[in-house]
Order: sequence, then C-alpha cells, then structure tokens
Amino acid sequence: MVGGIDKQIYLPYKLADQLGFYKKYGVDVTLSTEQDGGVGAEDAMISGQVDMAGAWYNHTIEFQMKHKAVEAIVQLSGAPGEREMCATASNVHAGADYAGKTMGVTDLGSGTDTLTQLIAAKAGVAKDKFSRTGVGAGSTAIAALKKGAISCVMTTQPTVTAIQKQNLGYSAVDLATVDGATKALGGAWPAAGVLARTDWVNSHKDETQRVVNALVDTMHWINTHTPEQIADALPAQYTNNNIITKADYVAALTQDKGQFLPDGIMPAGGPKIVLETEKLVGQADDSVKLGDTFTNEFAMNANKEEGYTVSTAPADSDG
Repeated sequence: MVGGIDKQIYLPYKLADQLGFYKKYGVDVTLSTEQDGGVGAEDAMISGQVDMAGAWYNHTIEFQMKHKAVEAIVQLSGAPGEREMCATASNVHAGADYAGKTMGVTDLGSGTDTLTQLIAAKAGVAKDKFSRTGVGAGSTAIAALKKGAISCVMTTQPTVTAIQKQNLGYSAVDLATVDGATKALGGAWPAAGVLARTDWVNSHKDETQRVVNALVDTMHWINTHTPEQIADALPAQYTNNNIITKADYVAALTQDKGQFLPDGIMPAGGPKIVLETEKLVGQADDSVKLGDTFTNEFAMNANKEEGYTVSTAPADSDG
C-alpha cells in the first residue's frame, strides 16, 4: 500500500510497474493506495494487511518507540517533496508565522504533520500555539484552502502547481528537493521509501531483494530520463486530471525532480537528521537505535547486480 499513489513523491512505485520492472525480477506486486479517512499505508503494513508500505522513513523511528521493529529496505527520496502552501491573504512566510493559524496536513500523525510541527518548533512556536487538521491531498486539500478552513497546507506536486495555477496561494517553505531540505532542515531528510516489518523481511529475503531490484532499476531510470519521458510512462489519469494538466505535471516534476535519489541508497546523515526531527516534536528520544530502522543491504546488492554506480554516500549503522 502506498500513501497516495498518484502523488509525485510516490511515483516510483507505479512507474516500476509501468516499465515492467516487477515482472523483470519475477515478483508479483499488487499496488494499492491510501484512501482519505482510511487506514494509513504504514498502519496497514504493521497490522499485516499488506507486506510492504510505500511511506516515509520517519515512521520506522516512531514504530521503534512503540517497540515494533520496522525497517526501510530501499530509499527513494532524500527530501520530503513537500511545500507549505499558504493562502494568498494568510501572511504566513515562515514557521514563526504559524502561531494562531490552522495548518492543513495530510492527516494527524502523518509525515506532513511531523514536518509542520518541526518547522514551527525551529522557529520557537510550540505545537499548542497553532492548530493542525487533516485535509488529505489533491482536491480535498485545495477545497480546504479555497474555503478558508486552513491558512496553509503541507502538500506535494501536483497539488502545489494546482494551487498556484488557481491563484489560491504561494509556497512559503520549500522542502521539495534535497537542496531545499538541506537549507530548511540542515541536510538530506529521507522521506519516501519502502517499509516492512523486520520479521517479514528476515523470512522473505528473496522477495524483498526482488522488489528492491525493481525499484533501484526505476530510480536509475528516473535519473537518466526527462520529466516528459517520466510523465509519458505513467498512467494518463496521474498526469492529466481534474486538478492538473499534463503540461503542468511535467513543469512540476521539472521543478521538484531533485527529491529523488538515483540509486535507492539511504544517504549518510539522513537518519540522524530525521531522528532529531522526531525528538524535537516529541516522537522519539535517545533510546532509538538507528541501525535497526533501515538497511542498505538490498539496495547495494541491486546496484551491484545491475552494474550501476552508487553515487549516494551510504549511511552507516549510526545513521
């Protein structure tokens, strides 16, 4: 299950299917997506409803704090791919302006919720000084902004471009690329990846390796193809729908393609920065063992098997 399969931040999962890479490695993958108000991808994974979740790395830390062993088996992005989109009249330009506002997030407890709290905390604004509410993404997020139910929404492409095209708001905080995340958060902030229960991974290493092989192939394909070629490879309803045209989808991907890692490797320093995020918003403490929250074993194997050059410096067991 993917946390919003038509979002650009999560495009590698469907792209791998479209390119035939799951079939190439002999793995039968059934893709499903979160529904607004439904079970989150990471929660479906931990409960055993699905084997793997297309979700953010930070959930592995949160699960460890609940004494549940979950790990990221391949890392697809080094940035959240998110922007804080604020209503034209909101007068919000940074975390310090969140006080007294109602901020939209995908849903409470989501990665966007954590990031919203983080940006405020870095500016000295405690989470009890502003409100957060779940508004989903796409048309529901746009509707909430349009009717004034929220001042801002933490969201991704193509929703970002749709908000801009409709003159509903502007980008106040950029977490959409590795460069943007580094400026705002101090370094790469690994987000989208594949999460699985550690016990499942240990008992299904062959299946895990095949899935990672397919996604590592996909990341190299993304890195060597244009936004136009990527859009052409995706289902038409992902790139041309009621909130965005294909031309706008391509423009959005051109703007934010820098979020994607070229080789599926968890980047050095990334887990540490995410842990600091979780600690700052009260979701984790120093007891977390970062080495148990991710593995580069499968991605390194995949790159070696296909003869790819690994360009991302890999995180060690300390993150």
